[in-house]
Amino acid sequence: MSILDNARISAVCSRREAMLEPDEVTAMLRLSKLGWGSRRIAREFGCSRTTVQRYIGVGGWQDFRSPRKGVSKLAGHEAWLRARFFRHRGNADVVRQDLARELGVTVSLRTVERAVSGYRQELAAEATATMRFETPPGHQMQIDFGEKRVCLAGEMMRIYMFVATLGYSRRTFAMAFRHERQSAWLDGIEAAFRYFGGTTTEVLLDNARALVTHHDAATREVIFNDRLHAFSRYWGFRPRACAPYRARTKGKDERGVGYVKHNALAGHSFASMEALEQHIAWWLREVADTRCHGSTGEPPLQRFVRDEASRLRPLQGRPPFRQLRELVRKVHSDCAVEVDTNAYSVPWRLVGESVQVTLSGTRVRIFHGGQLVAEHAEASGRHRRLTDPAHFVGVSGVGAPVRRPVVPETAVTPSPELLRPLLEYEQLAGGRW
Repeated sequence: MSILDNARISAVCSRREAMLEPDEVTAMLRLSKLGWGSRRIAREFGCSRTTVQRYIGVGGWQDFRSPRKGVSKLAGHEAWLRARFFRHRGNADVVRQDLARELGVTVSLRTVERAVSGYRQELAAEATATMRFETPPGHQMQIDFGEKRVCLAGEMMRIYMFVATLGYSRRTFAMAFRHERQSAWLDGIEAAFRYFGGTTTEVLLDNARALVTHHDAATREVIFNDRLHAFSRYWGFRPRACAPYRARTKGKDERGVGYVKHNALAGHSFASMEALEQHIAWWLREVADTRCHGSTGEPPLQRFVRDEASRLRPLQGRPPFRQLRELVRKVHSDCAVEVDTNAYSVPWRLVGESVQVTLSGTRVRIFHGGQLVAEHAEASGRHRRLTDPAHFVGVSGVGAPVRRPVVPETAVTPSPELLRPLLEYEQLAGGRW
């Protein structure tokens, strides 16, 4: 191909990209009336066939540049759009529905998506940005569950891993379960307390349905499960739920769950559940406790022993919570409540009142109005009576001779007529009583 041919091709291509002049369009229409086809006219004028058809279709020259867009229907609603976009977590279709229902503005979904496109990066940044905060020793323990498929006895099974992480030392505890029900959560927390040797001031947890009844994302109002409330009172910690849709606020344990799944369990198979539990115990002792933690720069066990172990609240020999029995009893007139045929005394002023009785381990504790009013060792037999003398202080006959009513000397002596023998009444009645 010659240089002249290349120049002609470049000129044709440039003309195809440029708009035709009015006189050229007039000549184009004249050739069309003479019977020329659109393909032949396009070759003659060096433009595309589509351009020829467009000019012939409108019957003359026309400026085909995009018309200037008018004012958008969403003009003036930018602040409203941004607020609703973040409220609905980036769901543009819900924003479109709110526009029509609340503002009476009807637009297409694509229009809304174009209007909020600038907010998506900000929303993504908000979802991932997390400010690191540190808690003092013994203050917080974070808990969570993670699931992983593990080979047990030659069969792939889904295992649920409970993971607890101390907020200060980053020491980790893990325990395997076959489910994620409420009992697993409570048993896991108790096992973590026993593993660490004490309880923390608060426990940060996810919004699991087994623990949290309701958590309002806007007001942050939290309603915990009644069983969790009783459990937290029993162990003396304060439950705290992380923000909804913000599991990163529980980031220490979120990373801990991933660490357990991808380090302790990755690529392993086990002959039984007992073998899995033994492996986790070994891994916690030999790997998790002794590694150099990336955030603290020292092994979690070393940091725990030095700074945190002494800050945990002692367990005081409490038995497991699920062995706890809670009863309601009414105090009898003998200043005692009956439990399993045995009687346990309470302060005499509570006669007739309803009290709460808890049995845990070998202790019987009695509460009234949330206050401990009596505590006894659990009776070993049946039909026993356990009393505390302090409960009867002020009651007649306790710690002193029984006080009998004294008849005054000026009392009136009954008339002899009123002291007839019963035989006379029997004769009048016609028989014996």
